[in-house]
Amino acid sequence: MTERSRAGGLLGEGRGRLVEELRARGIHDEVVLKAIATVPREKFLDRTFSSRAYEDSALPIGEGQTISQPFTVAFQTQVLGLKPGEKVLEIGTGSGYQTAVLAALGVRVFTIERHIPLLESARKRLEALGHHRVISRGGDGTRGWPEYAPFDAILVTAGAPDVPESLTKQLSSEGGRMVIPVGGKDKQKMYLIRKNGENLSGEELSDFSFVPLIGKEGW
Repeated sequence: MTERSRAGGLLGEGRGRLVEELRARGIHDEVVLKAIATVPREKFLDRTFSSRAYEDSALPIGEGQTISQPFTVAFQTQVLGLKPGEKVLEIGTGSGYQTAVLAALGVRVFTIERHIPLLESARKRLEALGHHRVISRGGDGTRGWPEYAPFDAILVTAGAPDVPESLTKQLSSEGGRMVIPVGGKDKQKMYLIRKNGENLSGEELSDFSFVPLIGKEGW
């Protein structure tokens, strides 16, 4: 067995253990778990951290940002209850890992990242993994992407001081939903926002810790 095949085997085993850990922590959507099981998280990390790819922890990716811990990725994705073909806006591309998990679910992904070096790296990774249909751009994610609105779902991967009005306006009026961490710069509460007609409702979920959401309607 070569060193490369041995490393690949260990990473595969780690991915399997991670899926079982997520299941034990309450991730019950088997479609989400399958996506986690098929997306190679090590491809979205610097080689320095590749051996830690299947730890359930956030890791640095440069520009003062982190790749979310797998539980957070699985939790936010599960909360949205996505269906193949739905149109999803992701705020904060980061490494592209959450983007790839969404793409693995068969949804149409639109993603925005304000750090251009991260965006360019994420694009290369996603292309290399065959996610050619992801549409991405650099810019202020708090303003959303009105040219492609409305969205069936919006997933925000940074902590906001409040729910950006621009994002709620871009949700579909027919069952649109958004998952977003809201609170201070260090700790937030995850919320599920639902939109029916012009009516918005919010459900408070668990406590999380994200990097701040920077932008005109963020910090």
